[in-house]
Amino acid sequence: MIDRVLLLIILLPCVCGSLIVTVSQSFHQAEENDSITLEWNFTTRTNSSPSLLSVFCDLIADQELSVLYRVQNGVEVSELQDKRFAGRVWSDSDALAEGRIALQLSGLTTHDSGLYVCKVSTDHGYGSDSCRLNVTAGDLTQPETSTAGLVGIFVGIALMGTTVLVLFCYLFIHSLPKEQDYDSESSYEAEKTFSASDGSL
Repeated sequence: MIDRVLLLIILLPCVCGSLIVTVSQSFHQAEENDSITLEWNFTTRTNSSPSLLSVFCDLIADQELSVLYRVQNGVEVSELQDKRFAGRVWSDSDALAEGRIALQLSGLTTHDSGLYVCKVSTDHGYGSDSCRLNVTAGDLTQPETSTAGLVGIFVGIALMGTTVLVLFCYLFIHSLPKEQDYDSESSYEAEKTFSASDGSL
């Protein structure tokens, strides 16, 4: 039974006609919250009818299929898109006429990892190709680095404040003897003046 299915898959392009579909990049590596562009190219003919173009792009992960992008009879059908991709997929509709499927997927999560398969059907054939996406968790060490930087700033400010306070106290203390010397000199001058006045009497 499996041999018959494989034979059918091999002969299907021959029966339906020759359509070559190639993925631009077979493997994508990204982090959470990043954006990537998945791109496929397929052969076109000048006499091809746009209304006979159908595109089926899906994510296969954990033995489950999620609809990423659909075009039926030349018209994009967003209603068939899986809810997990709602508002996160942007497609270049003009590129379809050039034989190119460009899908930008934003706000990546680790659940977006898996095999992305895109099948294209036109009036002159059928073909498909796939690529794999691996999304890893974001770098968790960045907040610790930021916290360490803030601690360093606070320590620097505290040291600067302490230095200013010590310098102020030092200047204040060393200014006191000068005031005492001035008071002693003033008292001495006053006594000298008083003695002179007594002598004149």
